[in-house]
Amino acid sequence: MKNPEAQQDVSVSQGVRMMFYMMRPNETSFQTLEEVPDYVQKATPFFISLMLLELIVSWIRKGKPPGRLDDALTSISAGVLSRLPSLFFRSIELTSYIYIWENYRLFNLPWDSPWTWYLTFLGVDFGYYWFHRMAHEVNIMWAGHQTHHSSEDYNLSTALRQSVLQIYTSWIFYSPLALFVPPSVYAVHLQFNLLYQFWIHTEVINNLGILELILNTPSHHRVHHGRNRYCIDKNYAGVLIIWDRIFGTFEAENEKVVYGLTRPINTFEPIKVQFHHLFYIWTTFWATPGLFNKFSVIFKGPGWGPGKPRLGLSEEIPEVTGKEVPFSSSASQLLKIYTVLQFALMLAFYEETFANTTALSQVTLLLRVCFIILTLTSIGFLLDQRQEAAIMETLRCLVFLMLYRIGHLKPLVPSLSFVFEVQIYAWADCRHWTGLQGESCRQEEGARVLGRASTWSPPGPDRDSLRACSRLQ
Repeated sequence: MKNPEAQQDVSVSQGVRMMFYMMRPNETSFQTLEEVPDYVQKATPFFISLMLLELIVSWIRKGKPPGRLDDALTSISAGVLSRLPSLFFRSIELTSYIYIWENYRLFNLPWDSPWTWYLTFLGVDFGYYWFHRMAHEVNIMWAGHQTHHSSEDYNLSTALRQSVLQIYTSWIFYSPLALFVPPSVYAVHLQFNLLYQFWIHTEVINNLGILELILNTPSHHRVHHGRNRYCIDKNYAGVLIIWDRIFGTFEAENEKVVYGLTRPINTFEPIKVQFHHLFYIWTTFWATPGLFNKFSVIFKGPGWGPGKPRLGLSEEIPEVTGKEVPFSSSASQLLKIYTVLQFALMLAFYEETFANTTALSQVTLLLRVCFIILTLTSIGFLLDQRQEAAIMETLRCLVFLMLYRIGHLKPLVPSLSFVFEVQIYAWADCRHWTGLQGESCRQEEGARVLGRASTWSPPGPDRDSLRACSRLQ
């Protein structure tokens, strides 16, 4: 899946159709795994285009955007984090599959047969249903999947809120296909199954009529993302909703859905979004008496406790009142503009890094990945108004300049290289401004917890000194 020539074979028409699983077998059948395009990476412009279309439709219909900026940045951050491991090694979903295929396959289905193509479509979707269901019913698997459910908005950016951990358990449910389906066919459908689920994360599409009987639709998936009691553990489908209808987990959308975890985590910090439930399992494991109970903490449902059913008690799920207010950042508009600028620069590095993976050394890749993680963490700290955010962002800017100066980061347009140094001055201005505002707030309101104040930052370093420092780099 890393053949450059194969990557160029995805046309605009194919790109649109792959987002809706409408590609034909004769144009997506490949003899070897190396020929399979990286459809997910190629989907980036289509992700952006559909999100812009959703924004326009939402403005026309409702007079407001489909979600909040801070939540969208956190969702995209999770998507970026989930893709970073693929810069260094092939996904475990593929490596495990190839191992089983090469050592234990029972027979070979022809890679170029439409029957193989459609059978694999059904097999991957069936495997996804059971993986998805277990990801809700087994606590250690939920530790990965909860990332996707942590958003309190429901829009196309929510689809990008992917887990770093999830693939380390999902491969198990696709493994039986490796006994007879060639890896190249499997790799195509694994990607299409994921891409199909992008467009169903929206509120701008209502009921799709007869299609609701067969396909997973925005209406069905809204129920899955709800924290209303009637929504919990329902509608696990990837593409075909028939699996939920067959196995008794289907629920139609009726009352208004409130999104997110039953107990919101109230943070935009991407590392916490990814791993907070793992820490919860760790502490609960040691606090729970009895060896059997300890293992039940890991392998039973997220709501389980001693003396409770495997999946916990439904009456313990907090009731939804309809008056829930999503957690939002209290950062100033100026600071939010700054975070968007830094996020856009990070995305440019991210895309450029993936486009030139084979040309970059392992050291450069590692440094870039570390910088991307540092950037996302710092943005999360800024949006959360964390007390350590000023130190974190100053460190990030210095690391940026260092990597830029020694050649591990570079502007996409060399003639605009000065733009990359302007960000340091912008941060100095931002810190200086918020620091002055902080003094005013302290005079007006008296003592206030620094980490929760709306203008939390102390005065920044002198800009002339910082400018002189950057010129010496």
